[in-house]
Amino acid sequence: MRVLIAGGGVAGTVTAMALQRAGHEPVVFEAYPSGGADAGAFLTVMHNGMDALKAIDADGPVNDTSFAALGVELVGPDGTSMGTREFDTGELAGPRTLTRAALYRALQEEAGRRGITVEHGRRLVSAETTAQGVVATFADGSTATGDVLVGADGVRSEVRTLIDPDADRPRFTGLTVVYGYTRAEGLPAAPGVYRMIRGTRAAFGFTTAPDGATFWFARIPDTERPRDEIAAVTPAGWREFAHATFDGDPLPCADIVAATGEDVFGGHSYDVPTTRVWSTDTMVLVGDAAHAASPAAGQGASMALEDSVVLALCLRDLPDAPSAFAAYEKLRRTRVEKLVATSAGQDVGEKPGWLYHHHIDWNERITG
Repeated sequence: MRVLIAGGGVAGTVTAMALQRAGHEPVVFEAYPSGGADAGAFLTVMHNGMDALKAIDADGPVNDTSFAALGVELVGPDGTSMGTREFDTGELAGPRTLTRAALYRALQEEAGRRGITVEHGRRLVSAETTAQGVVATFADGSTATGDVLVGADGVRSEVRTLIDPDADRPRFTGLTVVYGYTRAEGLPAAPGVYRMIRGTRAAFGFTTAPDGATFWFARIPDTERPRDEIAAVTPAGWREFAHATFDGDPLPCADIVAATGEDVFGGHSYDVPTTRVWSTDTMVLVGDAAHAASPAAGQGASMALEDSVVLALCLRDLPDAPSAFAAYEKLRRTRVEKLVATSAGQDVGEKPGWLYHHHIDWNERITG
């Protein structure tokens, strides 16, 4: 099948590589001129996400542009360490930390090496099913025709509303997340681990890259503001916002923020707890378009990677797109909605093992 993919971020690019391996012809349409949204943030691809990449031999480029995350150290509001927990990876490869821009670049370059077309500056605005398949229309007036359309277009997915005009809108989680990078000397080091600090007003985390750079983030309770107002905040504004949150705490958070220059980025956090309709006969959702989670569990990218590979397996093994989409949803919905609930702080009654110890075998057949 010729598969149109709306969105060239993590989910879209890996879906394309997985579909190509499954014998289909993917074409990726990315709205941004280069890269993708949230390029200023960083993330950790957890063991389950790295396993999904390994299933299609795409883990190498991510390993090459990232560094290992070995565990988490928890620190209380008074600065007391409550212990370090190493990640239990079992037989899976360990988590890797990198900027979102670096992840996009690594995946898109790998897609290019595999001969996959990624067209930038093509923002999807509508799509309709015809006798020839799906006809997608873009903001520049151009169109493209394929057998099916995959919506990998993020938390504010256009494809989600095409599939179900009454789909729930993204929900503000009550958090604003600020990310920063600094090479300032004299800061506390946390090589190989994420030092997670519970301040009196917000949560803060940081890790030290092998080259000495400090990667930090702050999850700050906030009230929702208009999108254009958030977009207008400058790096200095985000730095001041984060610094004020931790100023006065007996912790290094404020010092780390103050030592950061212009490499500061922020924005509201949204989730999509449930999407009632994941597909039609010719359209389907993957990643944040189907099930965006708060960043608390650090699983957004990894769950999207799982989606990408599982969808490709279903389209490889089942006789038609509707059957494949139904099997894909059956395999994925419970797991991802449980993740969203976990990220939102709801008690799901289990430890994180069910999240991280998830293996995809490319050679296993999907039976529906």
